[in-house]
Amino acid sequence: MIDETIGLLRLWERGDSPSRLSEKAIQSGLFSRTTARRARNIVEEMFAPRYLVQQGQPAAALKSLVERNLPGDDLSQLFFLHTARAQAIFGDFVTEVYWPRYSAAAVCLTRAEAETFVYRALDTGRMQKRWTETTIRRVSGYLLGCCGDFGLTDSGGRGERVIRRFALRPRVALYLAHELHFSGATDQALTQHSDWRLFGLEPHEVVLQLKSLAHDGHLIIQAAANLVQIAWKYPTMEDCVRAIAQR
Repeated sequence: MIDETIGLLRLWERGDSPSRLSEKAIQSGLFSRTTARRARNIVEEMFAPRYLVQQGQPAAALKSLVERNLPGDDLSQLFFLHTARAQAIFGDFVTEVYWPRYSAAAVCLTRAEAETFVYRALDTGRMQKRWTETTIRRVSGYLLGCCGDFGLTDSGGRGERVIRRFALRPRVALYLAHELHFSGATDQALTQHSDWRLFGLEPHEVVLQLKSLAHDGHLIIQAAANLVQIAWKYPTMEDCVRAIAQR
């Protein structure tokens, strides 16, 4: 729901609760083709879990980037990051199915593979309760659909999706590195954080990403064997967001 997210970020103001944002969306006609109930569901079930966590910090950063006209491909990857965090099954599908298939030079990602992933999760006790066959089929379609929406695959085809090249964009790397830093992660732990795996990166590849950011003047990094030390240029996430918008 990329377009819906952009519209809601433009409407959102710090301190808005999901219910307040829902009313603003309804009154503004943002979702003019949907019912009021559907508009509330979009805000409360999609937008809030992804962007209104941590006192709305993700929404604040992304709103600033939307208003500064960050390129759409960068915004899409940032929305992908927050969606995969909020929807754990999607994040697990990307790291456990999509990237292994990508690394194996597979051409397509199929609905059968998505269903197998869900069945395996059920069989290994990763779900609180057993799902019905209908739910499994629906969620499997959702997983493939999200991959298409965020550019990991093409957006066509019900039974299979063609795998596309998906590489972490520099602005998104800058955002993620600083967000993890300001969340309290140590420099070493930052390079090993599971969020990077959503973009197919292992710790040594994260270090290379950080070195690229250092080359562009965003930070200073020293890395050797099992030691990583970073000197951070931007004192706040707001400063980092401004730097991202100016790149």
